[in-house]
Amino acid sequence: MTDSPSLRRQEFVAGMRDTLPLLLGALPFGLIYGAIAATSGLSFAATLAMSAFVFAGSSQFIAVGLVAAQTPVAIIVLTTLIVNLRHMLYSATLLPYLRHLPQRWRIALAFWLTDETFAVTVHRFQRDDASGCKHWYQLGSSVAMYLNWQLWCFVGLLLGNRIPDAQSWGLDVAMPVTFIGMIIPFVRTLPVAISVLTAGAASLLTLNMPYKLGILVAAFAGIASGLTAQRLLRARAERTA
Repeated sequence: MTDSPSLRRQEFVAGMRDTLPLLLGALPFGLIYGAIAATSGLSFAATLAMSAFVFAGSSQFIAVGLVAAQTPVAIIVLTTLIVNLRHMLYSATLLPYLRHLPQRWRIALAFWLTDETFAVTVHRFQRDDASGCKHWYQLGSSVAMYLNWQLWCFVGLLLGNRIPDAQSWGLDVAMPVTFIGMIIPFVRTLPVAISVLTAGAASLLTLNMPYKLGILVAAFAGIASGLTAQRLLRARAERTA
């Protein structure tokens, strides 16, 4: 595998470039988060610290809402943990490509891993070439997402009360649309299509479950249905072989 300073730079820039379309989905999400946080009871510093050290849009939204409702800290931590458990699936997928890296690299990439970065990075890792710097591609994507999120959260926080009832603007629709756009390229086989449809249906059916447990139910339902469909297809192929 090839590894040189110029190749590292190329991979880093490519990661940032390929993530640019997904930054638009995070833009309104960050603005709304900052605006809501400004009126939730969190201090200016605490809001910025959450964006800087938590760096998880869905969890931050949930946490801000729970803080505003004066929810016990233990419930806030548990709820945000459940919401972020999907990152275990991302990590398991990327581990074969990153296990050779030193721990300092893996810790940094794990902290900066987001849905958007996973979506663009997994395609790069699966591409068959001799580059030994593909983790620099993930770093570029991660840095682009991180800086973008900090910027728009900060802008939303500055605007604060100047954005009346930010949640009613409907700007948060950009995030689901972005997720749909990220998923579509992966739907190439029947098992994956079944997995996506099952997870989508399960998420709607479990929408009102407490503490966002529906996310976990939908994820496991999608995985189970996809694996079942794959095994059935393999068994059918073996019978007809």
